[in-house]
Amino acid sequence: MQLKEGIVVSHFGQGLAIESKDGEVILCHTRRQLGSVAVGDNVLWEALENNQGRVECILPRTSLLTRPAHGGRIRPVAANLDQLVVVVAPEPEPDWLLVDQYLAACEHRNLAISIAVNKIDQVKDRDSIESILSVYRTIGYACFALSAFTQEGLDGFRSSLENKSSMLAGQSGVGKSSLTNALLPDKQIRTRQLSEKAGLGRHTTTTATLYHLPTGGHLIDSPGVAVFGLAEMSLKDLCHGYIEFRDFASKCQFNDCRHLQDKGCAVRTAAEEGKISHERYDRYIKLLNKMHLI
Repeated sequence: MQLKEGIVVSHFGQGLAIESKDGEVILCHTRRQLGSVAVGDNVLWEALENNQGRVECILPRTSLLTRPAHGGRIRPVAANLDQLVVVVAPEPEPDWLLVDQYLAACEHRNLAISIAVNKIDQVKDRDSIESILSVYRTIGYACFALSAFTQEGLDGFRSSLENKSSMLAGQSGVGKSSLTNALLPDKQIRTRQLSEKAGLGRHTTTTATLYHLPTGGHLIDSPGVAVFGLAEMSLKDLCHGYIEFRDFASKCQFNDCRHLQDKGCAVRTAAEEGKISHERYDRYIKLLNKMHLI
């Protein structure tokens, strides 16, 4: 059995589109006992008849992004990501609780994350947006003000994606598709080519698809991913996901401090004294409630 190395670039029904090292795309199925395969997975596959193949092995992953699925299950979204970009826009109104959830979940997975405000040309009170972004910049997150329509900020944003595997996430309506189209001018052509090479004739994928960026690296487009979960995280994990809490948490009186009304809580005191963002601290409490930890 001669195995070849490839990367999963999309799901097509029950099949996978695998791109080989030489750029060939072939439709493969997987061995039943292999488990869930995600877009971005590096795999070993065997060529079969009728220009199809079978995935025999998933190579070790550097990261795996998952989301909640039906029946309390966990579904893989993308593998071997280097970074996630959470996209917000003036409309719909930014959900900063969701942003903080993304940040905490990515910190838990050791996955880099940045924030992009799209449709910046439609923002009436830019100072207000910049004030919010300054909180995130201060604690170490890259933030971008972009417009897929006017092209504002796109050059710097493209540079941040170079030679990395990235994915956009965020609420519906924030313009992820328009940003993706601006970054991938030949996206529709590439999508059609994938379908044709996989022998399907037309584009039928409804899940994540990996595209090669012109400047190097990959962009995984996953239109259906608005939320990925905190289900795998503990209270300690959530606290660790708030990176500005870490220095203060080490000074709390008790090791199992929840950073609420606990005696000797240095995190709560820091929020009260303005040493960390009180808004972020309030959203931390909301996430604790969401996770049923209080």
